[in-house]
Amino acid sequence: MTRPRTTTDARFTFDVLRADTPTLVDFHAGWCRTCQLLDPILDDLAEAWGDRIRIVKLDVEANPHTADRYDVKSIPTLILFDGGEERDRLVNVVRRQAIEVRLGTLVP
Repeated sequence: MTRPRTTTDARFTFDVLRADTPTLVDFHAGWCRTCQLLDPILDDLAEAWGDRIRIVKLDVEANPHTADRYDVKSIPTLILFDGGEERDRLVNVVRRQAIEVRLGTLVP
């Protein structure tokens, strides 16, 4: 079973920016109820889209530098990176269908 991975400020470049596949990053915090609601959706997406994208989670409280670098002001924020560049951003979206529609337009 494919599951979302965890990354940190120190590993972000390697885990996300240098990844050989598009990577959807979940900027979240442990106390965030909306983020918690998104967790099972991301698990399902990792399983369904695992051959086309990688899903990575970054705790913004434990890793503030990366959150600041990408100007994450609200959580959950999902950012799709491809080739080291930000391709799309979804803020406070917790519906699987909405996420899949966006992914479908961006990921082959």
